[in-house]
Amino acid sequence: MIKSMTGFGRCEVAEGNRKFTVELKSVNHRYLDFNIKMPKKLNFFESGIRAELKQYISRGKVDVFITYEDFTENNTSIRYNRDLAAEYLQYLSQMADEFGLDNDVRVSTLSKYQDVFVMEEQDIDEEELWKELQKAVTGAAKSFVETRVAEGENLKNDLLEKLDGMLKLVDRVEARYPAVQAEYRDKLAEKVQELLGDKQIDEGRLLTEVAIFADRICVDEEVVRLRSHIETTARTLREGGSIGRKLDFIAQEMNREANTILSKANDLEISGCAIELKTEIEKVREQIQNIE
Repeated sequence: MIKSMTGFGRCEVAEGNRKFTVELKSVNHRYLDFNIKMPKKLNFFESGIRAELKQYISRGKVDVFITYEDFTENNTSIRYNRDLAAEYLQYLSQMADEFGLDNDVRVSTLSKYQDVFVMEEQDIDEEELWKELQKAVTGAAKSFVETRVAEGENLKNDLLEKLDGMLKLVDRVEARYPAVQAEYRDKLAEKVQELLGDKQIDEGRLLTEVAIFADRICVDEEVVRLRSHIETTARTLREGGSIGRKLDFIAQEMNREANTILSKANDLEISGCAIELKTEIEKVREQIQNIE
């Protein structure tokens, strides 16, 4: 099977009082590039998340969105900083003595001073947290791959259809070539006859000129290579796997052969076929960019 580089996956895992939601979406990219957005408290798990995703994804620019909700009622506690409170009280008493003021400090007032009371989150079991997060990441990755495979199947069928059409164009070029030689021979013989009048045509010279022309417009090698590239592309598509880069290289080679055929063409039908081939090859290259 082949995979498209565009895909989407989502998974939500809620266990106990915690809930993780992981979403993945991707677009084409030459290499594998992860862009992970998640709460800071989960940054510790970034390398593990990347390692997990690499088991399912080999190419593409992948955006990863992770949300985390903790519904635990007692996940925070208050810490009383006695030493800091005593220091505040000491300086307040000192200020009252120095400036002759009433020391009217109350508990409610002192408690509002910065850091006298601090909210602290309770320690989290990282191993347990990772198990839940990993489950969500894996679920999203599997869902993501399913959409890539479905889209990849559509791409494969479309490409195979285009390749069949290209083979028919190659057949037309191949079939037309002998007729072009024969037509050139007839036209050349007619021109020579007009020039020579009643004089006899030198058949040997005529054949030599036709042979030179035939060699100049000969596209046998290009046709053979182009047909081979098309068949290799079709076979590779059926074999599947991570084939995007390989197919992109083959498509470049196909375009090179089509350009040569067009440059050698001395016939409207062959030129038309070569132009159609270039158009179809460009369509194939665009589709190949979507394959992982």
